[in-house]
Amino acid sequence: MRKTAFLILSALVVVSMQAQTIYDAQLFSERNYEGTARTIAMGNAFTALGGDLGSIGINPAGSAVANYSQFTITPGLTISSNTTQGVSPYSDGYLPYFEKQFKNTATHFAIPNLGMTFNWETGRTSGLKNVTFGFVMNRVYNWNEDVFAAGRNSTTSYMGAMAADATAVGLLGSNLNMSNAYDYDPWKYVVGYQSGMISTFGGNDNQFVGASELIFDNMGQTEISLGGPLDQSYGRRVRGSKNDYLINMGFNISDFLYIGANLGITSMNYSYDEYFKEVAVDPSDFEIEFDNGQKIYFDSMKYKYSYSCNNSGVYGKFGFILTPGYGVRIGAAIQTPTATTVNEYWHMSGETTYTDNSHNAAAQSPEGEDYYRFSEPWRANLGAAYTLGKLAVFSIDYEMCNYSSMKFKRSGFDDSRDYFIDLNNDIKSVFGTSHMLRAGVEVKPIDRLAVRAGYGLTTSPEKYSIDGYKIDVPASQNVAFGLGFISRKSFFADIACRYAFTTEEYFMPYNDYIFYENGEVADFAPEILNRKNNWKVLMTLGWRF
Repeated sequence: MRKTAFLILSALVVVSMQAQTIYDAQLFSERNYEGTARTIAMGNAFTALGGDLGSIGINPAGSAVANYSQFTITPGLTISSNTTQGVSPYSDGYLPYFEKQFKNTATHFAIPNLGMTFNWETGRTSGLKNVTFGFVMNRVYNWNEDVFAAGRNSTTSYMGAMAADATAVGLLGSNLNMSNAYDYDPWKYVVGYQSGMISTFGGNDNQFVGASELIFDNMGQTEISLGGPLDQSYGRRVRGSKNDYLINMGFNISDFLYIGANLGITSMNYSYDEYFKEVAVDPSDFEIEFDNGQKIYFDSMKYKYSYSCNNSGVYGKFGFILTPGYGVRIGAAIQTPTATTVNEYWHMSGETTYTDNSHNAAAQSPEGEDYYRFSEPWRANLGAAYTLGKLAVFSIDYEMCNYSSMKFKRSGFDDSRDYFIDLNNDIKSVFGTSHMLRAGVEVKPIDRLAVRAGYGLTTSPEKYSIDGYKIDVPASQNVAFGLGFISRKSFFADIACRYAFTTEEYFMPYNDYIFYENGEVADFAPEILNRKNNWKVLMTLGWRF
């Protein structure tokens, strides 16, 4: 049965229009702490613990807990896999497209943590006992994805959907063919028209047909249908990371209250490349006849879209850890909205080939570029922990993030202040609060060895509905485990592994465009299910002095 929940329209349809979207806002704002192997292994439940450089981004007061200086470096490996297959639109399970199952794996090496803190003892036995100053880099998000899907389709095509959309929006072929068309019309359709994927017919400048479609007369009515079966393929590659560069200060007051503050500088780089390809199984099914009687036959098409952005921002974070006694620890932190600048770039290209190469066509858009400001949402977290002497530690965190407070902004005298007003209103209506629960445990069966485990759950901030029916987006979950070794001198080492539970994404490379007169879908466009798995393996090497 055709799924509607969690339906995501591909960037080929949505993003290619080149306006910012609410999902750009979510992309810029997401965080999934990595840090050191110790914090990862304990589910990043460190709001009330501290003492580790991976915890400083969670609670700045964590630096003040350690009464020594330290240096850590954490190399890590990310292994992600994506398994794709079409989703049947019919109750009997018949699958008319993307019937093959494919699995793609992507591996990425990085250093998610690097930092140093310097501890200064005041010499006092009460009051301000220690002051800590540190520089830490912690990774807060990583994108590493390769997706591929393919199959045979005999009812719909990407070019047919493009032609139907161009007709429905009221575009004109004469405008799409102008040298300055990119200044006025949506780039996707300019590329499609100038590369021969779509064209006008019947002397009408506002009626479009795809190169994969045939035009025929049915009792005086002009009808358009797919010429024959097509081999379709879809590919997507996503790469990028988001890092926090933290300037930290922490204060130890009587070994009872620890307070800290971060000046956080964010740096994000992100790239997204996507393509859709169609190849005629038998080109003779796709005959195109010109007015002079000449006939050519469609062979293949390929549409490509690329997007990249580089973001930088600044925020403040403040926190405390309280140790009232009996092994109990309480911590809390709040992070201000992040003032971010965004530089983004995009490009599209297309090509169409025929059995007669003299009719082949290709087109490339110019490189689009935009610059604007963006405000990431504020965050707050609360944690509690219990230490059983030197034998064990139990910790739990709650964090909330109000995604509805995200906001796009323009600056400059010539820009209208209400440029993003509709988009920002959409953000408020679609997004709400995301809730994060983190838990961790550390046990030391022997003096120099620690065994750790952790769990994390994050709810989606989306609160959208379809026809008034609320769609519940499932929470993302992960589990982690690891080991730690502490030498008798200054060296220590930790290793951790985190597994993100399988998540499912449903997406459509192009829209439904063939309907009955009553508005019901006659032939379904492809819907693809992508199952995602993600493993992270990290090792921290550290020295205390």
